[in-house]
Amino acid sequence: MTSPLIPSLNGRTAIVTGASRGIGLAIAQTLAAGGANVVLTSRTKENAEEAAKQVEGPGTAVGFQAHATDEDAARACVAFAIERFGSLDILVNNAGTNPAYGPLIDIEKSRFAKTLDTNLWGPILWTSLAVKAWMGEHGGSVVNTASIGGIHVAPNLGVYNASKAALIHVTKQLALELAPKVRVNGVAPAVVRTKLAAALFEREEEVAGSYPLGRIGEPEDVSSAVAFLASDAAAWITGETLVIDGGALLGQAGV
Repeated sequence: MTSPLIPSLNGRTAIVTGASRGIGLAIAQTLAAGGANVVLTSRTKENAEEAAKQVEGPGTAVGFQAHATDEDAARACVAFAIERFGSLDILVNNAGTNPAYGPLIDIEKSRFAKTLDTNLWGPILWTSLAVKAWMGEHGGSVVNTASIGGIHVAPNLGVYNASKAALIHVTKQLALELAPKVRVNGVAPAVVRTKLAAALFEREEEVAGSYPLGRIGEPEDVSSAVAFLASDAAAWITGETLVIDGGALLGQAGV
């Protein structure tokens, strides 16, 4: 029986990119718990398959090797999902990277390009393939993992935050272009306990204390929101990016 906190996704098929750990793996777990069949992607076959073994629920989980910016692998993954499960109803563009840490004027082009390629082009690529292969005719839901960095500025994260700001805009653009068949939404987390944010854990108490809700995020905080946006419970929502930040954008707690 589906948990009352997880909307029913029985009979749906989902692809989650960058799903070998952290937020992506939590999203796959939550979607499967809601009854969806889930294809988890990772850069290596071993990581993708190992992640799929960790997913439990009514839905079936399988791993697939596909880098977020590899068009041939992405196309093969979309075809695999449709052939294996008979549809492609949900796409979660979760894969992201942040190699461009530092002041904008010190970032070389290679790191800039890698960040934009993965964080912005990747979601556009996968959405295009999913829509042309299935969703354009049958309908579906796309959810993009952005960041509150796309809404405000922070030292040394200029390229990453710019990529996420652009993704928030692209979410709106795709929602307009693909309506009414396909809904496109996003989530914008603050600091979540993942490998990408591991450097901040050395001062977790300080960071958590600055948030009105008094803690950093857990991957499940994001995955439950993604499941909602992907489900029929959000059937009249498109073009929105849901902030999941423990109140961080409100300002520092106690000040």
